[in-house]
Amino acid sequence: MIEFLKESTFAVNEVISKAWTVTKRNYFSIATLCFLMFITSNASGLMAFFLKDVSKGLSILMAFIFVMFYFTINLSLFKYIFHLLDDEEHDVSIVSTIPKRKQIIRFLVATLYFMLCIVGVYSIVVLIAFPFIYTGIKMEVITNVAISVGVIAIFITWIRISFFPFFIIDKDLPPFLSIKLSLATTKGNFTKIFLLLLVLLSFHLLYLFFSYIHWPVFSFFINILCSFIIVPLSSVALTIAYRKMMSEYKGDDEPDIIHNIV
Repeated sequence: MIEFLKESTFAVNEVISKAWTVTKRNYFSIATLCFLMFITSNASGLMAFFLKDVSKGLSILMAFIFVMFYFTINLSLFKYIFHLLDDEEHDVSIVSTIPKRKQIIRFLVATLYFMLCIVGVYSIVVLIAFPFIYTGIKMEVITNVAISVGVIAIFITWIRISFFPFFIIDKDLPPFLSIKLSLATTKGNFTKIFLLLLVLLSFHLLYLFFSYIHWPVFSFFINILCSFIIVPLSSVALTIAYRKMMSEYKGDDEPDIIHNIV
């Protein structure tokens, strides 16, 4: 177990180190796309606030448009990072990284599958917990245990299948196959991905901690660091992690779900 954790730690260090190198060399282009995502996200909230009393239909339409813009920029960011990893010597314009309409549609469908998987996992946990109602155990205890197990199951499922956008952008694969390949390639890599996310989220956790204890100066500077350094670095690190898992993947091109759950 200790050797496995050591190996996982070294793998995470390698990903972070390479991600830092790529981010540092191409900081302004990567940060620009991240900033556009930030602007789009906040603009959608402002637009929804101003239009809520004007027209509900118009508010929903604008929210949909902004969501589409956000997803498009997000996919463009991944596509741009793939270019940097594959051919960093040649420049590419941000406009040329805009995903194809087919890829955007596939991403939206895969996102729907992703949500259904999350709901399905939680539903299974609730169904398993249901018979315990008749054992005499207090309902409050059963509910708390079911919710705790459900949250853990959702978290694991989220990590296992959240790499599906990379398969759509990198391999131009259909939605359900992208979900299955994400499940297959993350098999045996959960600890490494978890440690990577823990490192990337550590500054966000520090921000929440300093905000909670009312240290505004520290929380402000950590928030600035997260916004301008950690967010771009995280996007690059996750893309590199995907490439590393794909290079080590020895499974089928169309894996089944059952044999890749555990």
